[in-house]
Amino acid sequence: MIAHSTSESSEAYIALGANLGDREQTLLEALTLLDAHPHISVLRCSALYETEPVGYVDQPAFLNMATAVQTTLLPEQLLTELLEIETRLGRVRDIRWGPRTVDLDLLWMDGETSDTERLQLPHPRMGERAFVLVPLADIVTEDEHSGLYTFVQSSLSVLDGKDGIQLWKTCNWPIESGLSGS
Repeated sequence: MIAHSTSESSEAYIALGANLGDREQTLLEALTLLDAHPHISVLRCSALYETEPVGYVDQPAFLNMATAVQTTLLPEQLLTELLEIETRLGRVRDIRWGPRTVDLDLLWMDGETSDTERLQLPHPRMGERAFVLVPLADIVTEDEHSGLYTFVQSSLSVLDGKDGIQLWKTCNWPIESGLSGS
């Protein structure tokens, strides 16, 4: 486990997706693991959406959602935690954009920018993907101060392909898990 490097708290937005196994349960487990981390608290969750695959299309439909978290981790540290959760939940990286038990993408973190081999912030393709933008629109509030709300709304207004995303159900987390979310 990585110790946090800052006492400053940041709000980060994460996209979650799954198309193998019990997709909904896996997404809820990912939220639970995020919230159980001592330096991450899940604040808000979008609804779950069923979406058609993008890129490699010969695979099952995805369930996608987004979550806002509060964290004292730095962006690279948060990314490490996301990758560890993917591994714990059975993620195998065989085919680019291929089937997966879970996918956790760090999309945005308080408007910070990063362009390293390991981490690009904001996520470079999030403005092109309905399966990211529609769930984000559920949880990014107008008073979000780093510009994400404006970005999401303007990207959605010009995006084609929104018909490939269907509301699956509202997110029951944390009620069913018994966690407080704080």
